[in-house]
Amino acid sequence: MLRTSLSGPGAPGVRAVWAGEGGGVAAGAQGGALLLHLHRAPAASDGALCVSTRAEGANCSELAALRVQVGRQQEQLDRVRALLEQDGGLAAEVRALRRESGDISGRITQIYAQLLHDLIHKKDHALEQRRLENLLLNATAQVLQVSARYGEMDRKYEALSSLVNNQSLLITQLEAQCQQSHTQPAPLQQPKEPQSDSAAPGKTANDIQRDQSPSLSQQDPPSTRPYPSTDPPFSSYPVTKTPGPWQDCQHALESGESTSGIYLLRPRNANRLIQAWCEQDPVQGGWTVVQRRQDGSVNFFRTWDQYKQGFGNLNGEYWLGLEHLYWLSTQAEYRLRVALEDWQGRQVFAEYDRFRLEPESDWYRLRLGQYHGSAGDSLSWHNNRAFTTLDRDRDAYTGNCAHYQKGGWWYHMCAHSNLNGVWYRGGHYRSRYQDGVYWTQFHGGSYSLKRATMMIKPV
Repeated sequence: MLRTSLSGPGAPGVRAVWAGEGGGVAAGAQGGALLLHLHRAPAASDGALCVSTRAEGANCSELAALRVQVGRQQEQLDRVRALLEQDGGLAAEVRALRRESGDISGRITQIYAQLLHDLIHKKDHALEQRRLENLLLNATAQVLQVSARYGEMDRKYEALSSLVNNQSLLITQLEAQCQQSHTQPAPLQQPKEPQSDSAAPGKTANDIQRDQSPSLSQQDPPSTRPYPSTDPPFSSYPVTKTPGPWQDCQHALESGESTSGIYLLRPRNANRLIQAWCEQDPVQGGWTVVQRRQDGSVNFFRTWDQYKQGFGNLNGEYWLGLEHLYWLSTQAEYRLRVALEDWQGRQVFAEYDRFRLEPESDWYRLRLGQYHGSAGDSLSWHNNRAFTTLDRDRDAYTGNCAHYQKGGWWYHMCAHSNLNGVWYRGGHYRSRYQDGVYWTQFHGGSYSLKRATMMIKPV
């Protein structure tokens, strides 16, 4: 059986019912939608299939919720697409960075190889430099050996020249005595001494004496006392206007000798002849030079005996000798003048109104007076100090100052002045110790002066 029905105009619809043996089917349409309802009839009897066209009420809230969920899912899909796009850009950047990293690694490898090559080259260069330094050191050692041999030969020559000069002076004295004994037999007078070397500059008397001796008739027998050179000598030599010997350079200047040069001196109450350079300036002359440094031609790192007797060249650098300086300074009151010059030509001086040395039994102790001048006082600190050399340590230091200062001086602990040190060229020098020719109040202890002169003159 089939039954259909149509709803009214207010609710348009179609109803259809079909029934058969096994059940029924109902279908309906509401608002353009077809609704079918199947009804299963009991199996024991024949049933009818009904199609109902009655409209079911739609759930609007569920539809709205579905629409919201669909919208959210659409947004999530959009975000996922955006993330995928970003991940794709990042992957491209990572690939680019990997390529750049590979390029940088290659460049670093090249730089490392270049640095390794440079290090090997520098190492080879350092080895070559060491080899050249060793060759230079060997050459320097050979030069020093040759220089030492030359210095030894020069010292032997100086000793021989001094001996010849002393013998010549002795012969001249004997000749003068013979002549006077023939011309004036009675009364016996003091023989005339030979003329000073300053009157005969051509003579080979440029080397300082080692140990002057009196004439043969006045020589004393050898003494076994520790300090025989300071024994009381014979009577003083008379003052005379005739050529030399003079008591000092002031005496020569007063006698009319106004030319600077080498003079023969004989201190009062001394039995020795001394050769010294006299600065005979007409206005301020009369200075007896006891020490001079000017070119580094003489080594001043000497022993006690050498400083005692003197050494060097009277026309250049020399040290008069402590013993001679003692006899000169005890015959009258003397003043000391120290003239200095730096490597820029600046000249200064330091004067002390009293100067004297004690005898060798007191180690030639220095006695000074008051200072005045333009160089600064760098010697008063050494006042009342004994003289020290490498082989006679008389300073106040625990070690030997002469070893560190490379000279002989009236060292204290150790020095404010070191005019007998090493002569360095150029002024400022580099050395393990302060061993240059310095005056601390004039450029300090690390500056070696160009010229230094020590002179004495009666007050």
